[in-house]
Amino acid sequence: MPNEHYPGRYWHRLDGEGDNGRIQCDLCPRDCKLHDGQRGLCFVRKCENGGIVLTTYGRSSGFCIDPIEKKPLNHFYPGTSVLSFGTAGCNLACNYCQNWDISKSREWDRLCDEASPEALAKAAVKHGCRSAAFTYNDPVIFLEYAVDCARACHELGINTVAVTAGYIHPEPAREFFAHMDAANVGLKGFSEEFYHKLCAGHLQPVLDTLEYLVKETDCWTEITTLLIPGHNDSDEELKRMCDWLVEHLGADVPLHFSAFHPDYKMVDVPSTPQAALTRAREIAINAGLHYVYTGNVHDTSGATTHCPACNAPLIVRDWYEILDYRVTDEGRCSDCGHAIAGHFEHFTEAFGNRRIPVRVSI
Repeated sequence: MPNEHYPGRYWHRLDGEGDNGRIQCDLCPRDCKLHDGQRGLCFVRKCENGGIVLTTYGRSSGFCIDPIEKKPLNHFYPGTSVLSFGTAGCNLACNYCQNWDISKSREWDRLCDEASPEALAKAAVKHGCRSAAFTYNDPVIFLEYAVDCARACHELGINTVAVTAGYIHPEPAREFFAHMDAANVGLKGFSEEFYHKLCAGHLQPVLDTLEYLVKETDCWTEITTLLIPGHNDSDEELKRMCDWLVEHLGADVPLHFSAFHPDYKMVDVPSTPQAALTRAREIAINAGLHYVYTGNVHDTSGATTHCPACNAPLIVRDWYEILDYRVTDEGRCSDCGHAIAGHFEHFTEAFGNRRIPVRVSI
């Protein structure tokens, strides 16, 4: 521990003419075909001795305690804290990645912290966290480690959260999300061109993941779209996206519009104006979505949860601070009694706008 050669799942050996012993990784739609010693685009899954190994099992880029709203999850036990961690690598190649120093890292010294699944779960309990989040880079690429951590967390009563792009094949998705209590899925844009040119991926697998999550699992799901000026923020594209969400997922799935800032390979693109986020939120609400939020900007109105029946402000937020909370313990509007989608419980004091780095013993 850590294990450089942890056996990976979801692969098969290719036997076509000219394959010469290659194997195919079946975890995600990239379908990387690898000779012995080669790594997939994610960099953490490697062909070794005729099979796939996960090279980051038990290794992390760091552990922090965050407010759950930072994931962002506004309807999954608001006000609680979450132990957040990630590894390295990613199976998409977004030109604008806001965590590129982790997700695109090829430097193993960034993985400075080590933790067994059991140690991670115990740390969450020790620090009073309601949940543990697999975040910073996409957890589907370290599925085996994430699943083991989730099992250990559940044994101690800790919820599990995945912050993911949802770029995963159906079979591994069934295993992965069976162990997740909540997920925030990054819907990068709503065109194949955007996914192909800016993310080196495809749109449809993400839509398939979203439908699977909402319709076939008990995993609470929220969605985040990072608005990039001139690339995925047109009224027409946003309208199509929101109409699809209402038709295929329903009106109660929370949607977060987040502000882009210049980074990685797109430093020449301006930051998202707050007015663009407000406009996107209005489009989504007009399309029929009940819970729409803005993020990465100071916008109390855009961060507040309203009752879809009587429009009463139920959870008033200032950044990640909860200023007022009026959802009943049963998850209903305290004014009209309408059921609010999500998971809620009574708390005496919200965790607030804090970020606390912690060390986890092996």
